[in-house]
Amino acid sequence: MGALAGRTIAVTRPVAQAAALNEAIRVAGGTPFALPLIGIEPIRDEAGFAAIAAQLDDFALVFFVSANAVEHGLAGLRRHRAWPPGPPVATVGPGSASALRAAGFDQVIVPQERYDSEGVLALPAFAADVVAGRRVLILRGDGGRELLADALAARGARPLCFTCYRRVLPPVDVAALLAARRAGRLHALTLSSSEAVRHLAGCLRAQGGGTLFDTPVFAPHPRVAECARDEGFRAVTLTPAADAGLVAGLCAYFEGAA
Repeated sequence: MGALAGRTIAVTRPVAQAAALNEAIRVAGGTPFALPLIGIEPIRDEAGFAAIAAQLDDFALVFFVSANAVEHGLAGLRRHRAWPPGPPVATVGPGSASALRAAGFDQVIVPQERYDSEGVLALPAFAADVVAGRRVLILRGDGGRELLADALAARGARPLCFTCYRRVLPPVDVAALLAARRAGRLHALTLSSSEAVRHLAGCLRAQGGGTLFDTPVFAPHPRVAECARDEGFRAVTLTPAADAGLVAGLCAYFEGAA
């Protein structure tokens, strides 16, 4: 019997990024509940991909903002050319680093503790004396923070952002969530992005799901936890980072509850 035995945990990541967290919840004895709050669609800009692919040798560093950027950005570029011997690749956290390694990159620059733009900017490879005057490619989705590009520009780099996927907000069946909660089949929500938090909160308010704001919420980043509190969730736990941190936080909470 694991720490999450008898507990059903909502996993709100996009479907393609949910498998590892689902499995970790099962290993801990819990049952994952699929509740994707963000959908991912590739952007079919072949002319743009071709133009970026032709410049790959000119970049001192290529940064992938997420596993989605690895999947859709790398595929788009490789449709036009093989990856050159350089430049080095970097990303924000262990999930996207694993995706890069699976795609054939043995050396990946990635933070070891803080998995966000601030953590990336603290890496030696992003220091001002390293990036000044050099081109940095940022492969990303639509929206999101501009902190990384702005900070690199302030350090004298020449960042180029290329959008390779877009986020969509799928509908949320609040009635089904309420029924699951009443039946004891929804014990916690995991929320990994502020956008997902706002989407869920808006759907709950619009569809009469106010009682679900009492559901325990687990967030692996302070910014996401703060957003959840601001949106009205009343039982928010900040966990350590990434999937391992989420599961550790869930286990600690429910072991204490038991």
